[in-house]
Amino acid sequence: QVQLVESGGGLVQPGGSLRLSCVASGFTFSSYSMSWYRQAPGKERELVASIRRAGETTNYADSVKGRFTISRDNTKNTLFLQMSSLKPEDTAVYYCNVMTLVRSYWGQGTQVTVSS
Repeated sequence: QVQLVESGGGLVQPGGSLRLSCVASGFTFSSYSMSWYRQAPGKERELVASIRRAGETTNYADSVKGRFTISRDNTKNTLFLQMSSLKPEDTAVYYCNVMTLVRSYWGQGTQVTVSS
């Protein structure tokens, strides 16, 4: 069965950095594009960044361009999100996502809180 397990969230001050990880299992990781989404309290879940199978193409939401970097290690079935220059509005639960031929899968999420 498909499993996505996120980690790396926490409390950080504005301007700080965090690196999120998502370990995937139950499917051929290198065959699928992967994405990070986030959901803030009272808001809809939004796409943050996505990366193609071999990491050759990445896309970002305008709100995180230049501050966040998505990457992957296909040898370790792991997706990353390096977040820098964090702002209070980045506070949210961050989710790892894969869309397979059958359905979309989500991890349990990891909380990121940006506050002084």
